[in-house]
Amino acid sequence: MNVRVKKSDPPESTEILADSIVRISESLDQLSRSGLNHKAIVILIQASTKLSRRDIEAVLDAQKRLAGWYCK
Repeated sequence: MNVRVKKSDPPESTEILADSIVRISESLDQLSRSGLNHKAIVILIQASTKLSRRDIEAVLDAQKRLAGWYCK
């Protein structure tokens, strides 16, 4: 079985990607300040996505540093 990927849309500009990273980071920070503790956020994400707790923890930890890594 051969799989072919068709690229129909041009890649997003770096400005749009940087803005998206900042907005995602701000949204997750806002969620953390909403009153839900970290464990509750992880459980809710895990219940709705079926992802492993380890993967969710890795993403939530990395999001704190994303803007610093990829945005100037």
